[in-house]
Amino acid sequence: MSHPLRPASLDTLRYLRRALSADRASTTSLSSACRRQKPTPSAKASISTQRTLQDHASTSTSTSTKPTSPSPSPADESSPPPRPPPPTHYSFFPQTLPAGPPPAGPFTPDARALRAEFLQAQARAHPDRAVAAQRSAAHALSARINEAYRTLAAPLPRALYLLRLRGDAGLADGEDLLSGGDDGLLMQVLELRERIEDAQEDAEVARMRAENERRIEGCVRVLERAFADDDLEAAKREAVRLRYWVNVEDVLREWEKGKPVVMEHRD
Repeated sequence: MSHPLRPASLDTLRYLRRALSADRASTTSLSSACRRQKPTPSAKASISTQRTLQDHASTSTSTSTKPTSPSPSPADESSPPPRPPPPTHYSFFPQTLPAGPPPAGPFTPDARALRAEFLQAQARAHPDRAVAAQRSAAHALSARINEAYRTLAAPLPRALYLLRLRGDAGLADGEDLLSGGDDGLLMQVLELRERIEDAQEDAEVARMRAENERRIEGCVRVLERAFADDDLEAAKREAVRLRYWVNVEDVLREWEKGKPVVMEHRD
């Protein structure tokens, strides 16, 4: 059994119309909002460009703030290197005396090797081989090589030179050799001087020379031990004795019958 539809009242129809209109307005507003929020292609490109610029600026900032190592200043680059120590007499004979002075090297060098190396060094530094602009320097170098050889070839000047190298220049510069109180040495030298003055024959002088050579050899052995042990006091005491025996050697070499004996200390 069917029921007939009742006509709606006027108030009901008005209510339904207002509700429908409100619903449509809400839907339209929501759709417009969605359309406004959706970025356009040009907006996308603008956003991408802004991000790229921001990234580049960030990278540049971090690079500019990164610490950099200081570059050497022109003053540092132009500063001269430290000067090497001045050469010693030993520097002219690197083959014969490669270790240098004692205690690293020996006190007594090989005399024949030293002579050969000296001649080679002199040949290389001879002034006649230098050009005119370098001749003065060549003369100075040749003189230094000569001085080095004369000093190292004989035990007395070698010992005095080594003492000067170590800061003890008194003995070489005229220090009183008897200040050490070696009365036995003084008496021995005075007695030997009288014997030389009283000598009448060359044979007698030859015997005294042989005795004196043994004294010198003994002094050299003591000096070798003293310098090897770096005992400068012992080296100085023995250098005093050696200086006297070297003076005696000079007197005996120049002996003439009836000639006065004059002893002069030689360095």
